[in-house]
Amino acid sequence: MELELTSEEESKDRFFKSLAAISEEMVDAHGKDFAMGALVLAARWIAEGKFGKTKDTIN
Repeated sequence: MELELTSEEESKDRFFKSLAAISEEMVDAHGKDFAMGALVLAARWIAEGKFGKTKDTIN
């Protein structure tokens, strides 16, 4: 029995695959600690609403 994904699930799956690829790339280039730190920092920026903003626009 094959499950059919909704368009939202397919979109999320593509993002998870992209995250996996960039994570592997970061680990290969700079190590596990760097990759984890970068991903945690990105999550923090998202949570704080600062993701994508420049220094000039952060209050």
